[in-house]
Amino acid sequence: MKNKFEISWFDEVEDHNYPAAESYLSLMFDHELIPGIIERLRKEQITKFKAKDIFRASQLSLLGVSNLHVEKDRKKISNGKQLSPILLVRAKEHGKVIIADGYHRLCAVYSIDKDALIPCKIA
Repeated sequence: MKNKFEISWFDEVEDHNYPAAESYLSLMFDHELIPGIIERLRKEQITKFKAKDIFRASQLSLLGVSNLHVEKDRKKISNGKQLSPILLVRAKEHGKVIIADGYHRLCAVYSIDKDALIPCKIA
């Protein structure tokens, strides 16, 4: 069965996503580590992973479509608007992948197509 919506992505991460990632990561890591992580993310090339695999690696729960931010991103998808690639950090010490920015976008995409390839940067 073909998906109802084509998911469109920007070629690069939007600039405002990096400070959002920095804010979130400051809850997970010591402050002196954050600039290096953000710098590595900025330098990384875009890669793609399936939505379902990112969820498995992150060990997070799926937010429902009733979530305001998820619904906003679902509307963007249905209107053909582009989404920003997500930012991921491999946290071996936590035993998972951290979604530094893009959790709501990931949930919105997963709700449409769990096998969708999600562009992301991973450090």
